[in-house]
Amino acid sequence: MRRIALGFLMGTAGLQSLAVLPGRAFLLGLLLTLLMTVIVLAWFFRGRPWPVVMGLLIGTGMGFFMASIIAHQLLAGALSTELEGQNVVVEGYIASLPEQQGRRLRFQFVPQSLHWQGEAQAVPGKLLLGWYSRKGHEIPPVRVGERWRLQVRLKRPQGFSNPGGFDYEAWLFRQGIRAKGYVRSVAKNSIANAATPVNQRLAPAGNAYWVDQLRETLRTRILASLDDHPLRGIVLALAIGDRQQISQPQWDVLTRTGTNHLVAISGLHVGLVAGFAFFLMHGLWRFSARAVIHWPAAKAGAVAALLAAAVYAMLAGFSVPTQRALVMVAVVMVAMIVQRHTRPSNLLALALLLVLMIDPLAVMSAGFWLSFGAVAVIVYGMFGRLAMNSYWWRWGRVQWLVAVGLFPALLLLFQQASVIAPLANLLAVPWVSLVTVPLTLLGSICLGFSTTLGGWLLSLSTLSLDVLWWWLDGLAHWKLAAWQQMAPPLWAMPVAVIGILWLLAPHGIPARWVGLVGLLPLLFISPTDIPQGQVRFALLDVGQGLAAVVQTQNHVLVFDTGPRFSSGFNTGEAVVAPYLRAQGRQYIDTLVVSHGDNDHMGGVTGLRASIPVRQILSSVPQRIDGAELCQVGQRWQWDGVTFAMLSPGEDMHVGARASNNRSCVLRVQAGEHSVLLTGDIEQAAEDELVRAFGNKLASDVLVAPHHGSRTSSTPAFLAMVSPTVALFPVGYRNRYGFPKARIVQRYMDQQVRLFDTAN
Repeated sequence: MRRIALGFLMGTAGLQSLAVLPGRAFLLGLLLTLLMTVIVLAWFFRGRPWPVVMGLLIGTGMGFFMASIIAHQLLAGALSTELEGQNVVVEGYIASLPEQQGRRLRFQFVPQSLHWQGEAQAVPGKLLLGWYSRKGHEIPPVRVGERWRLQVRLKRPQGFSNPGGFDYEAWLFRQGIRAKGYVRSVAKNSIANAATPVNQRLAPAGNAYWVDQLRETLRTRILASLDDHPLRGIVLALAIGDRQQISQPQWDVLTRTGTNHLVAISGLHVGLVAGFAFFLMHGLWRFSARAVIHWPAAKAGAVAALLAAAVYAMLAGFSVPTQRALVMVAVVMVAMIVQRHTRPSNLLALALLLVLMIDPLAVMSAGFWLSFGAVAVIVYGMFGRLAMNSYWWRWGRVQWLVAVGLFPALLLLFQQASVIAPLANLLAVPWVSLVTVPLTLLGSICLGFSTTLGGWLLSLSTLSLDVLWWWLDGLAHWKLAAWQQMAPPLWAMPVAVIGILWLLAPHGIPARWVGLVGLLPLLFISPTDIPQGQVRFALLDVGQGLAAVVQTQNHVLVFDTGPRFSSGFNTGEAVVAPYLRAQGRQYIDTLVVSHGDNDHMGGVTGLRASIPVRQILSSVPQRIDGAELCQVGQRWQWDGVTFAMLSPGEDMHVGARASNNRSCVLRVQAGEHSVLLTGDIEQAAEDELVRAFGNKLASDVLVAPHHGSRTSSTPAFLAMVSPTVALFPVGYRNRYGFPKARIVQRYMDQQVRLFDTAN
């Protein structure tokens, strides 16, 4: 079991690393090979154990094959490229709990039909839709399970592609979402009677989504009973696994203290519910002599525990941690019912195998690796040891094991790990498990028949969280609460795993402290050295906006921070800061904000909150605390690299579009090579630069002015810059149509190599 499960994991994860899926002929050949191998081994080794390596190979082949089939099915549901950006009419079901974010309502939608210009089209997979309210077009009430007709505008899933950043496109793929878009608030229907509103509810919620309907009902009642309590989002997460109401500052506290696992309905909570149900049924069953005669109380308790765990996991939406926990509870309880002893390692292997068979794409989730990794290190460090009954053994050792065991994975996945997690969890785990979760679950159940009693219990739950939050918030504000550094190289991971296995080995293994040596590469790895006089330049993908990073040997400059979106999401915090951490940079020497447009300065606040900034230069210093004015003539050197500000000048005549044309323009000279960063300047500013600097503008790399708009990149300016490479910072299918075809052709006529961040 363990060998096959490990091989299945290797095969599933191996497929995800491929850029292109294998063809159907290859998969058919693989399936036939696996079948023949099993038949030959069964005949040749009949009655004898198979070689260890064969179990691994068979499991790897099975995992690769099953993951390939699922991936082919998902990719087959892609949206046709000709439908991107078009008004299409879809009919189908609301398939997730609607999420309200300001004036936007977001939900998943399963389409049953799709029409474009009156013609039926191939139906894509699941959709992620936003519906925006505005004056005269308020959003009607929307509930999960309802059938709707909607006019929408769709595009294929896209996410930012940057080292160190969150892979949103992979997340959408893992959720089975094959297109995203927004609902169009229009008055006429393009396929039905013109008098019929196009966006309308066709049928009320039926039984197809009864689980999510139950979760939605519970969410409404819980939120109503807790009013605006600041921690009600955590109560909601513990009750039904809905974490939408948890604010970003609260997430920061949970992350820095290593307690964010407590707000995910995971093995801890599922096991707790199963344990309560087991002992309750076990005790009640023993009151009836007839019941005990027919069936042992322990078996009755096992059935109750399994049912309770299944209901709780169902309310949590069957996330990866709950799947794993439910499978493990099921194996333990079934083994108890059939009176069969099960080794913990086999139980974990079976859970791993079943989760991957249910959802092979789970390996793309960080939660998958952290969830199974935590249980694996607990099994290794706790079972098969001499029994100890001290508090330290029951609680403290578990926290120590998880903190050490998951340290490499946290650095690899998030470039940070909580240093105080064992201390925080020493109190938080028993408090949440024995106080908060029982009160939350009892309160949620009581809401079904008594809102007064249910609300009172939920209020006690939030009171318990208030007490705990005082402790966690104080720890989170400790300056050294979290260790942050660049992601370690992949070769350091197996070295760290060997070190952890040695460090956590049982008593009797000599010199266990030597295992610490295996962790040293994680802690003291340094970024790739940049030679004196050279720079590393990156134009980041921030959608329709601009953010660039210039690194020298000992310094870093950030030019613009990308946009801030209406949802509160900003690319300074979500893109630029993670990229810098992945590069091993702890602070920014100089931040240049070219001008005041949102797509250039929207991420400033988020970036400054995430990483220290020593100096800020901007053409709009009055809008940024502590900023200085950027202007022509500013010049400095870092590590043999020259930085020169070419614009704006005090007397520059820039015409009507003053904001764009007064953008900071920076030229970076590294030896014989140079980069020119231009912000959003247009023809007037380009003409001024040509008059002021002439052929001194010459640069190898040009970040195209104003994203390649038709009012920029004039022939005279391009002739003076004479770039070898031009980079366009643009968003996928951006509404402005940047870069314009005429401008692209202008660069191509000069034999310039072209790249854009959208592709």
